[in-house]
Amino acid sequence: MTPDPRADAAGHVSLEWDERGGVTVHMDGSPQSHVQPDDPTLLVFEYVQHLALVIEALPPGPLGVTHVGGAGLTLPRWVEATRPGSPQIVLEPDDALTDLVRREVPLPRRHRIRVRPVDGLTGVRALKDDSADVVVTDAYAGGRVPAELVGTAYASEVARVLKPTGLALWNLADEPGMRWVARVVATTAAVLPHVAVIATHEVLKGRRFGNTVLLASSSPLPVEALRRAVARANLPTGLREGAALTKLVAGAKAFDERGMQSPPPPEAGKWRAR
Repeated sequence: MTPDPRADAAGHVSLEWDERGGVTVHMDGSPQSHVQPDDPTLLVFEYVQHLALVIEALPPGPLGVTHVGGAGLTLPRWVEATRPGSPQIVLEPDDALTDLVRREVPLPRRHRIRVRPVDGLTGVRALKDDSADVVVTDAYAGGRVPAELVGTAYASEVARVLKPTGLALWNLADEPGMRWVARVVATTAAVLPHVAVIATHEVLKGRRFGNTVLLASSSPLPVEALRRAVARANLPTGLREGAALTKLVAGAKAFDERGMQSPPPPEAGKWRAR
């Protein structure tokens, strides 16, 4: 039997094209990211839209962005399209995934995206101090955020790598109530004290399992620009910062240096709580 060129040899990663020419990257049977090769500004997954609206709120011009987690390289492609010339580093340990995506969904010409085959904590530790404008952590294993990417050791390394006005972003998935996310916020705020979260209203109100984007910086966040961006979002989206965020994460205990992996995702069709 001839191997399917759209899947890795072990069947761990596969690509699925749709009628619009877009492609969804599946890992172990679960959709991981979506890419529209002819229009990298078209973002399908809600959490990617939220990551993008945060980056859009930053001052114009190229940005030095480090991505922890690669998958279809959706966000790096978007950054390249919207902020041409941005130097980007992607830390993705799965060589089979990277090889498949780059072969079947090539990156644009003259891009400045460099993929390093290394895990997030190891890769971030190797980066220079004050070298990134943005660090995006969007990495999952078996549908869960690895523990080491939300512990104090990792948060401290991210803080070291960021420029004084730099911004750290995490894509986090949690159960209704967001108690695990609350602990990540508490952990991160110890080294990057200016924090906020963005998610759909359903997630923020505890109605379903879903993704939350955490923002953290050592400098004040562009709150007014973020409020305007959230108000214009295609999806019903909310921002929590200041007293509202304090209320949301009240009583949360920070993780130690090892962190804790995110809760397992529910079975398909059971993402809503009520």
